[in-house]
Amino acid sequence: MGKKTGLALCLVVVWMMIGCGGGSSDGGDNATPAPTATPTDNTALNPFDDDWPEAGNPDGDACAVPMGAGLADSSAPDTVVGDGTMESCTADAFREAVAGGGVITFDCGDDPVTITLSQTAKVVNNANPDIVIDGGNKVTLSGDGAVRILYMNACDPAQVWTTPHCDNQDHPRLTVQNLTFIEGNSTGETFDGGGGGAIFVRGGRFKIYNCRFFSNQCDPLGSDVGGAAVRVLSQYNTLPVYVVHSTFGGAADLGNEGANGGALSSIGVSFTVLNSLFTHNRAIGTGANDGNGGNGGAIYNDGNTYTLNVCGSRFTDNTANEGGGAIFYVSNDESGTLIVNDSYLVGNPSLEFETYPGMFVIAGHEDYTGSTIE
Repeated sequence: MGKKTGLALCLVVVWMMIGCGGGSSDGGDNATPAPTATPTDNTALNPFDDDWPEAGNPDGDACAVPMGAGLADSSAPDTVVGDGTMESCTADAFREAVAGGGVITFDCGDDPVTITLSQTAKVVNNANPDIVIDGGNKVTLSGDGAVRILYMNACDPAQVWTTPHCDNQDHPRLTVQNLTFIEGNSTGETFDGGGGGAIFVRGGRFKIYNCRFFSNQCDPLGSDVGGAAVRVLSQYNTLPVYVVHSTFGGAADLGNEGANGGALSSIGVSFTVLNSLFTHNRAIGTGANDGNGGNGGAIYNDGNTYTLNVCGSRFTDNTANEGGGAIFYVSNDESGTLIVNDSYLVGNPSLEFETYPGMFVIAGHEDYTGSTIE
């Protein structure tokens, strides 16, 4: 596929609009709910019906997955949630498993199951540092439109400080794989700037493989708050977050939305996004960074020296009220790198400003080899 780009806007004017931004956020409205009833128990929703989008780019896996970015070994779990029945797979059992760390799998019977949380599952930093949560392509975790689903923060004293340099330590190491996350909601969460409707991570390492994120939300207003699905701050030795063969949105009534970064949001964190699908995600803030957000319909990245590497992925029908309908990438000192290879970015409206169709970019190095951008 050949690269196609649109007319660049004047960066000076736009830069005055975005500024540098802080981490504050305001409360606001709920996101559009999923097109099925809000779950009242673990049998109410089945996102594994044929009309729910599958994980990954439907065009196929065009890009190789590097060592360390693939599936984690879950063949010898430390904890199994459930005893073979759907009823045994409770939210309490899941939260206890996450607090204990280690490899977590599920035994909920033969049918897919939705586990609805009324409280966030939180990683404890001095427990088993290698946390792998494997849903076996049968488990959905729901925040019921009311709570964030999963939280890991090496810098949160409530989760135990384990080193004097919490923002650059090699643990905990969290992998989520073969899971679906729906209706997470971090609205009103303020610690470390909030955001991360389904998952919030700071410190250690984090990886997503073969997961789906539907109808998650964070605060609708805030200059820098974001990540309706996932928010990441700080990773050990600036190593990247891997997002592989995963889906964010995928249908008009399943998109994720928040002030910035409907799917992914970060400050100074590198991401490698491979063979994934982003559709119908929305940045619904207004006024850009000088106001209350609205940047990065699918992905919002800000910082200095960091890399966003997208390969083999598809972006359509994502929307930003301000800049970057699909991707908002800003390296404030222009030392960062944006790579979008062998990907398809078409029809992602930026309602106020963009440098390429569906993208707002300030970077030291850009590479769009093999991508269609229009």
